[in-house]
Amino acid sequence: MIEELVTAGLTLGSVGAVYVAAAARVVKQYERGVVLRLGKLRSEVRGPGFTMIVPIVDKLQKVNMQIVTMPVPGQEGITRDNVTVRVDAVVYFKVVDAADAVIRVEDYRFAVAQMAQTSLRSIIGKSELDDLLSNREKLNQGLELMIDSPAVEWGVSIDRVEIKDVSLPETMKRSMARQAEADRERRARVINADAELQASKKLAEAAKEMADTPSALQLRLLQTVVAVAAEKNSTLVLPFPVELLRFLERAQQPAQPSQQQPSMPSPELFAQLQKLLAQPQQQLTEAKEPSAGSSAGSSSESSSKSSSELERSVPSVEEQSLRDQLPPVPEPFDLDSGGSKSGQV
Repeated sequence: MIEELVTAGLTLGSVGAVYVAAAARVVKQYERGVVLRLGKLRSEVRGPGFTMIVPIVDKLQKVNMQIVTMPVPGQEGITRDNVTVRVDAVVYFKVVDAADAVIRVEDYRFAVAQMAQTSLRSIIGKSELDDLLSNREKLNQGLELMIDSPAVEWGVSIDRVEIKDVSLPETMKRSMARQAEADRERRARVINADAELQASKKLAEAAKEMADTPSALQLRLLQTVVAVAAEKNSTLVLPFPVELLRFLERAQQPAQPSQQQPSMPSPELFAQLQKLLAQPQQQLTEAKEPSAGSSAGSSSESSSKSSSELERSVPSVEEQSLRDQLPPVPEPFDLDSGGSKSGQV
């Protein structure tokens, strides 16, 4: 009898141990347990920790409540401005209602993945290429709203959606590179032209100041020489002063008629005049010399010689015209080339 009681107790203990082992469940901190009893949802969702269910009758399904990071495969599409692109994205979501995630959708992960792909294609078709490249924040918000609207009924909340990469064709990359290069060159030319305009205004003001003080130009010349000499070049280039050019220009201008000097006679005119003046002087010297055979000459011959000498001393018309052409000479000068005799004309 006692042996039968011991055997029955051992049997009940083993059955109880098996029952506890089959009914015991452990739910982790980041999980929630959804119990289905005979296929019917129990209203109570099991929290984290140790819990018991009825074996064979109850079925416990655990749901992960952590944020899930799901990459969206690259989707090819045509933008609104007819550019073919390939866009990759990533979706961050979590389950907020474990019962709805189990009851309302067969596989909430697969459903979210498919919704993300279709929404991404829709965003590509509605956007332009510039928006995909530069205005991604706005596109991310629109993509999040498109995925979150149906996911709310599944007990899933979309935390964040990010466009990860935008792949462009090689031809489009080259075209965009040329466009960017042309735009940068245009901005560089505009900046250079603006700088030239400002520099020209400053140079005009500096020119006005230097015009008032000519010594400033000389100081600027010396500064230029110092700047060139600091480069240690073998050749030193000096700027040509503008004042020297103006001086040469004034020197080349013809003199005024009132300031013109009287023109000097030509050498041929001096030679003719010298010959004419030399003839009466030679005759006078010959008349003064005493002749050997004419000491007792008659008075008629002496009177005829004196009259002829007087006639020759009177200047002729040709001699008078030559003398009129000569300028007034303030000082006596030597008419003879040998310097034998000088006189005043």
